[in-house]
Amino acid sequence: MDDPYCDATPAPGAGAPGRRTAEGPPYAACVLCQEPTEYPESTKGITLCPVCEWREAERTACSG
Repeated sequence: MDDPYCDATPAPGAGAPGRRTAEGPPYAACVLCQEPTEYPESTKGITLCPVCEWREAERTACSG
């Protein structure tokens, strides 16, 4: 079966495509879960990883 979708699927543990990793400049740690964020360590204020940013946006959107 020649399914091009399956050929493009990354190997397990390869990481999500387009997602930044801890390689490169030092990234700030998320203040909630300590995972690397998309922001450099020099960023002032609260830094959140993409997952925690999403959850915070959901929480504040529903708190009418």
